[in-house]
Amino acid sequence: MGCKMQRRMALRRKLHILRTLTKSKSVRKSSIIMDAFLYIYKLKLQVEAIKREYQYLINHIQEVKVEKLGTGYLIVTVTCKKGEELLVSILEAFEKLNLNVVQTRVPCKHFFGMEAIVEANNIHEATLKEAILQVIQNHAEKYT
Repeated sequence: MGCKMQRRMALRRKLHILRTLTKSKSVRKSSIIMDAFLYIYKLKLQVEAIKREYQYLINHIQEVKVEKLGTGYLIVTVTCKKGEELLVSILEAFEKLNLNVVQTRVPCKHFFGMEAIVEANNIHEATLKEAILQVIQNHAEKYT
């Protein structure tokens, strides 16, 4: 008899927790379970929407920033979709423009990112930015 009572109390406690988590106004056990099912389904839809947005951002992100760093140096920041040999292509573009790379950092977890400090040999920031954007565009066309 005591075991049956303990199970009933445990079930009530669990239903109360479920009702609280799902913010259900229902009183009946079947209604609380159905509300919990709907709540889980809505959460699943929200997760799928977030995944779609994340994929869109990864596939369409493209940013190039070129800023002056003191006298004679530029900081180049590139963020775009991952691609094969993109780093090599960008470094070749630096070489064509006769720029010396002093330091670079390249994180590539979900997207390609690069921060480089280059010596500015009488080159304008807009010219460098345009050259890097052209490399990224050519690279995207080549591997698409």
